[in-house]
Amino acid sequence: MTIAQLTWDYSDPRTGTSMPAPFFFDKGVFDEEKAKIFMNCWHVVGHVSEFAKPGDFVVQEIFEQSVVVMAGRDGEINAFHNVCRHRGNRLIEDRRGNKVGVIRCMYHSWCYNQDGSLRAAPRTENLDDFDKKEWGLRHVRLEIFASFVFITLDQNAAPVAEIAKGADVEMRRFLPDLDNLELSSESDVVVDANWKVIQENSIEGYHFDLSGPVHKDLAALINFEGYTLTPYGDWWTYIGPPNKGATQAYGVPLDGSTWQTDWFFNIGIFPNTTFYSFPYTDMVGTFIMIPLTPEKSLLRFGYYTPKGRETPPVTKAAIEWMNTQLGPEDIELNVTNQKGLHSLGFGSGKYLIDPARPHQSENLVHHFHTLCYKAIRE
Repeated sequence: MTIAQLTWDYSDPRTGTSMPAPFFFDKGVFDEEKAKIFMNCWHVVGHVSEFAKPGDFVVQEIFEQSVVVMAGRDGEINAFHNVCRHRGNRLIEDRRGNKVGVIRCMYHSWCYNQDGSLRAAPRTENLDDFDKKEWGLRHVRLEIFASFVFITLDQNAAPVAEIAKGADVEMRRFLPDLDNLELSSESDVVVDANWKVIQENSIEGYHFDLSGPVHKDLAALINFEGYTLTPYGDWWTYIGPPNKGATQAYGVPLDGSTWQTDWFFNIGIFPNTTFYSFPYTDMVGTFIMIPLTPEKSLLRFGYYTPKGRETPPVTKAAIEWMNTQLGPEDIELNVTNQKGLHSLGFGSGKYLIDPARPHQSENLVHHFHTLCYKAIRE
């Protein structure tokens, strides 16, 4: 049987088995996911506040594709392919910054305006029928959803607001400063695991009080019996009400602190975008799983805090805690999980679907796996 013939019966997660292991390391599957999921889906680039001034830009990589998202002089945010139309030279190498004047190709000095239009191309005046209007940068589709900027390489993709209908309303319930944020910090970490292994780890409550000590610390901030994991088609939430008896979080007293929410709030949009807030923190986090190879992913952690407001010590401690404690504990699980998937003693496993303990269920894992499988096979 070839990998293209490998199938999975996802119809009943309670009696069936989990997605077969080759779906997490086979190159053929990875190539299918690249073509049928990531070249067609929406990718979050950043918050609208990152494009406040003309020339502000963020570069988004999607496999070998590179897209520049930039604020124009008219205040509009544009997205275009990060490549000169002359000979295909990459234009911008930085992840983010500001181009005060033009975007200049360092090879032959073709220059583009902030909206992607061609301003100047040396010696083209000697070419017959050369029209600068026809040689601007090729645009990429862009939409703003919940004050975050998304792009897609698929001109026929359904709008973000349609794919994630209702998600913005749910976000605003817990994140009141969603429109008034600024980037506090961003960090990238390369992990030796398939992107789905990382995603499934984040969307189940089964391991919270069963794995490492840091997860137990997080569970202690939540009324864990009230933890809910809810699918809504191409988006989902996993939310935990606060432990009202908590007096400190992340090693810092809660006394006198402020926060976006005291809940543990997470919302995911298929395939790889998560927005969240830790309990008692005044921040909005982004957690993006970016596939690099079948068994290597880049995790991008973004931390956004309210503009014009001092970041509370609890929030600062939570960001440090995520980067140095919870993140590494999860990453170790991701890596050991990826190694084990190759074992001849595995093949596929069992979902823990327990109606009596829904807060510890793996129903979202099954839902996510089903979305992935349908995208490449159906």
